Amino acid sequence: MFRTALRNILAHKARLIMTALAVVLGTAFVSGTLIFGDSVGQAYENAMTKNYKDVAASVHPEEPRGAAPSEDEGGDGRKRSSVLDDKLAGKIRALPGVASLRPTVSGSAVVVGKDNQPLGAEWGNRATNFSPGKDSRDSRFSLKEGRAPAGADELALDARSAEQGGYRLGDTVTFATDGPALKKKLVGVVTTEDPQVTAGHSLVLLNTATAQKLFLKPGQYDEFTVSAAPGTDDRALTAKVNEVLPKDRAKAISGSEQAAQEAEFIAENTASIKKMLLVFAGIALFVGVFIIGNTFTMLIAQRSREVALMRAVGASRRQVVRSVLVEAALLGLASSAVGFALGAGVALGLRPLLNSTGAGFPDGPLVVNPSAVLSALGVGVLVTVLAAWLPSRKAAKIAPVEALSTVEAPAAPRSLRVRNIIGAAVTALGLAIMLYVSTLEDIDAGMAPAMGGSALTLTGMIILAPLLSRPLVALAGKVTGRLFGVTGKLAKENALRNPRRTAATASALMIGLTMITGMTVAGHSTQQAMDQLVAKDLKADYQVTTSNFEGLDPKVSQKVASVPGVQASAALRHVGFQTKAGDGFGSITGTDLAQLTKVTDLRLASGSLDAVQGNAVAVSRSMAKKTGWKVGDTPEVEFYSGKNRKQKLKIVALYEDNHYADGLLGSPALVDPHVKPLKDEKILIKAAGGASPALEKQIREALGNSPLLKVADKDALRQEGAGNINTALNMMYGLLGMAVVIAVLGVVNTLAMSVFERTREIGMLRAIGLARTGIKQMVRLESIVISLFGAVLGIGVGVFLAWAGGSLAGKSLPTYEMLLPWGKLGLFFLLALVVGVLAAVWPARRAARLNMLESISAQ
Repeated sequence: MFRTALRNILAHKARLIMTALAVVLGTAFVSGTLIFGDSVGQAYENAMTKNYKDVAASVHPEEPRGAAPSEDEGGDGRKRSSVLDDKLAGKIRALPGVASLRPTVSGSAVVVGKDNQPLGAEWGNRATNFSPGKDSRDSRFSLKEGRAPAGADELALDARSAEQGGYRLGDTVTFATDGPALKKKLVGVVTTEDPQVTAGHSLVLLNTATAQKLFLKPGQYDEFTVSAAPGTDDRALTAKVNEVLPKDRAKAISGSEQAAQEAEFIAENTASIKKMLLVFAGIALFVGVFIIGNTFTMLIAQRSREVALMRAVGASRRQVVRSVLVEAALLGLASSAVGFALGAGVALGLRPLLNSTGAGFPDGPLVVNPSAVLSALGVGVLVTVLAAWLPSRKAAKIAPVEALSTVEAPAAPRSLRVRNIIGAAVTALGLAIMLYVSTLEDIDAGMAPAMGGSALTLTGMIILAPLLSRPLVALAGKVTGRLFGVTGKLAKENALRNPRRTAATASALMIGLTMITGMTVAGHSTQQAMDQLVAKDLKADYQVTTSNFEGLDPKVSQKVASVPGVQASAALRHVGFQTKAGDGFGSITGTDLAQLTKVTDLRLASGSLDAVQGNAVAVSRSMAKKTGWKVGDTPEVEFYSGKNRKQKLKIVALYEDNHYADGLLGSPALVDPHVKPLKDEKILIKAAGGASPALEKQIREALGNSPLLKVADKDALRQEGAGNINTALNMMYGLLGMAVVIAVLGVVNTLAMSVFERTREIGMLRAIGLARTGIKQMVRLESIVISLFGAVLGIGVGVFLAWAGGSLAGKSLPTYEMLLPWGKLGLFFLLALVVGVLAAVWPARRAARLNMLESISAQ
């Protein structure tokens, strides 16, 4: 039976090409994801091994619970403070077994090139001090050109940033930390194994005094890296270091322990991306199941006489099943091997693709582990065998007496009653769950039922597809019949001849289009909702934020307010809290309420904003609904940071939901003690004469033309939101594109094998006068009808799922409502039409080239 299976593959290799391609593409996605994950993990591990090679212990400051910034530790709280200072460094250096100590200061910095464009990623770019040891070198960095920065007006850059920025030694480099733009002379270019830098983030090196002035206070550090003398146990040395550290203010961990913690953190982040990619790979393979199942079903039907002869000469049902499954396993194994090789190329492309979105994966060699090889091959073989299982059982049911029948005798159509009943039940359950989801507003509570309901609805539609194919294909047939005459009617009849086959082919396309449509509708609706929020809640003409998401120095708001032409400005700060019972959480926005009402459309429902002083706060409508709070209540909350965390608030006002003041509104006096370091999240600016290029230039100049700061008007805010959504959608389109490609192969495969089945019929049509162009047109129209059937189902289900799940955005986007992007939906229909035309090119050409007499005499 093994030889029979091998002979069948070799005999029908042309008919199995599309099936093999489907498996190749699916396993390429799987293997590419696995290789990518292993390669990134190894790159991080290599970098950490080098970074922690000589690290015995690492000392970091810790914030004790309930602490607040004091005058000698940060003063006004605008900068970070640290207990790691020169005095403590001296104590650690004096410990027995300590070979050296490297003090480090670091923070965020944005560098611009000579074209005034930021270098590196949007966030994660940093600056640190060059900390030389006894040999005048810093083991973290290797000087490629020049020297280390020594003066306050000097810096060094990583090699990639220097090249991208067009900088050479002696040039003046512009950068910013949390204030105006700074300019310093480039005196050195370095290379490093730091994974953040190798992933594309920029690095600025300063001398220690300059770094402390920018990020901390003189004599303070962010970290001490301790190296041990030969023969000293790292863990024992770490324990000694902890003994001299101020209790609850700093902690030392061994280098191996820190490396393990970072490795675990990296593994978790990498695993989440791998899971997401594997989900899309699973979708592609799931679509491939329809093609594989269709192929083997058609092959069994075409080989029914052959199988009957095998049964007549003594083959048992079990042997027939095994023969088909072995055939599928061999096909899956060969295809998976090719797919795995292709997956290595996919892995190479994933890193730069994801890094372009800010993922920040380090460079490194391609790593191919045996587990990835076995997993990819195993998945490919398993999927192929499972897809061929039902066709193999059908083959086993062929009776020996059928060897006496002719190959042209059509099989008796099986009833769809049981399938329709099951499909209706599954679809009804999915619809019921999605209707329930449409009543929810909390995404946390609704995500699980939404995913389950979507899966059930889609599964039910796949099961019902043969039933739905009759009316929909018949309707399409009326159009093709009117437009194309006889060939249009023949195309309709061919598509309706085997509803199961038509449904399986269309379902493969339906799955991809359902997901693409659902995400497109949700993304378009979200974008419109965000535009409405900007128009509805924002009176301000400009918004000032930072590109590194680390907040604005409060001095920035003072500079903005003094710019001529600025009518009003409000700086917003946020602090989180949880309720006394610990079963709820929220945030308080601290700002000058008199200014806030000038820059936002804050609508008061009851109470008075003038009473918002001290511990008195105003509550938003949604927060009041969630907690049951009302004007006059005195709830007790616990802040996440600062002194006196547990406080009793008094609700003095209720306001309608506002995107820029979510949760509670309070005075800066209430919020500031719990914000460390003291930073503003954003500044909203109202211009006296409206937005203008001149005023925007004035604002930027007042802020020192810092590359760190982003000054955006309303149009820019809308475009930024649209850009983020479009980036996410484009990535999803790319990931789902594999499923659509496999679906196209399914249409090609079904048509090609259908042409083979109808060889004699096509010969008869040619004999009675149908021209070659008519044969081509018939096959092409059949392909278009099947593709449009899949498109109707996919777009219809996708729109429904987007509508039902859209309510989950109601909490974060109160202006959300489903809006259909008619242009893109029309494009999807056009795409299905193009798929139908292209998929039919080879089968139609093959059908038209059949010899008339040979076709009629075919057995």
